[in-house]
Amino acid sequence: MKTTSIAPLFETDAYKLNHGAGGIHGHGMYPAKTEYVYSNFTNRSTRVEGVTKIVHFGLQAFIQNYIMDAFEPFFAADEDEVARLYEERVFQILGPNNTGSEHIRKLHRKGYLPLEFRAVTEGTLVPLQVPSFTIENTDPEFFWVTNYVETVTSSSYWFPSTSATTALLARKLLEDWAEKTGTPIEAVDYQFHDFSFRGMSSPSSASTSGAGHLTSFKGSDNLNAIEWIDYLYPGDNGTILNSVAASEHSVMVADGRDNEVETYRRLLEEFPTGILSLVSDTWDLFGSVVDKVLPELHEQIMARDGKLVIRPDSGDPANILCGTVREFEKGTTDEEKGLIELLWDQFGGTVNDKGFKVLDEHIGAIYGDSIYYGRADDILERLAHKGFASGNIVFGVGSYTYNMTTRDTMGGSAIKATWIQVDGVGRDVMKDPKTGSGKKSATGRLAVLKDREGELYLVEKATQAQEDFSELRTIWKDGEWVRKQSFADVRATLRESAKNLKRI
Repeated sequence: MKTTSIAPLFETDAYKLNHGAGGIHGHGMYPAKTEYVYSNFTNRSTRVEGVTKIVHFGLQAFIQNYIMDAFEPFFAADEDEVARLYEERVFQILGPNNTGSEHIRKLHRKGYLPLEFRAVTEGTLVPLQVPSFTIENTDPEFFWVTNYVETVTSSSYWFPSTSATTALLARKLLEDWAEKTGTPIEAVDYQFHDFSFRGMSSPSSASTSGAGHLTSFKGSDNLNAIEWIDYLYPGDNGTILNSVAASEHSVMVADGRDNEVETYRRLLEEFPTGILSLVSDTWDLFGSVVDKVLPELHEQIMARDGKLVIRPDSGDPANILCGTVREFEKGTTDEEKGLIELLWDQFGGTVNDKGFKVLDEHIGAIYGDSIYYGRADDILERLAHKGFASGNIVFGVGSYTYNMTTRDTMGGSAIKATWIQVDGVGRDVMKDPKTGSGKKSATGRLAVLKDREGELYLVEKATQAQEDFSELRTIWKDGEWVRKQSFADVRATLRESAKNLKRI
């Protein structure tokens, strides 16, 4: 998308245009002689029952994308041209209340955004009501910049953080079932597979959410997350994601319905090794694929150096995988038994140390439609009742899980000012609406410290010594990175931070 040199100046709300300039005295809406504005980002509450901590992830990406890259054309452009374009646009927006451009000219001459970001390490689980990061201007002439970038900061940050938290909750669910049913914990890395790209609002949303998914998993078809991670979290990141050879419905219909067995035979021959995933309900999952195709190709499947994965993606996922007969009753029809039991009947397998059945290594299943946390839990519970280990199924998770979220889903997040300096005197400030106690903000300079158990807690009106020992450490200041993380480091931090976290 083509952008102009002034584009990053308008990645904000219109009401912020008058905060740094304008008015009859020219200094905008803040008090005269305002010098510093100090704000923080805090997840205040959640709509997901049981969630008390949020994964801090995505701030480094935002800073690189917006605070640095987006402003390059602005600082590289001619000052008079930037000022002209800015004044033209603001006059269209505000009319007689337009702000002029002297403050924009001064920012242009500065050559960078005079800000300091302090944050906990990305990958950290941050409790509700505890700040993840702070923003403060470093030059008193640009007090207005701190909250000028609030809108784009929040917009860019909440989604990857929310997706990372969603992924972590799913991982803890899968780890719990793996422990209960004897599935190797390593299998969980690939048990929640990201299929969400096509359902996202944009490729940018897909990459940011896809990276959030990958903080807890390695299985994904969301390839544009790789470039996002490589550029924004560079380093020795090892394997970012894995996927497998897989078909779609257009492949399965290409030979025609009457030649379905030949389609399977051809694809098994074309991919003689490794995992091969074939969508299997283009026409009739049970009556055709399970009852006819798989028996006819049984010998070829068992002789193959790899696993054939059967993938249904329509209907009721729990009933298709587990059968319509629940608990310990014995089903007789295909529908009553469900796919996993039917595969066991045909291909057999082993019984693990905890007494749960594990399908033969040559056959498996993935379900990639309408999967979310509660449904995955129900499926694994029903499989366990039937005597099957959790690792017999992989879940393909789509946009419902990752895209049907808002800024309030996981964290009720907000950026609020808590300290302002005017004419050399600091002021502890706060928001405390009588009509909404949940929106009360912190106040003063802030520090995030650890208690004896290693839990993070907030200190308001912090002393300089408390700030010095705070987990909120400078990561970026005055156009330069002070501390930067690789994606591997984010993953490692999250593993350590969540090691004692149980499923919700």
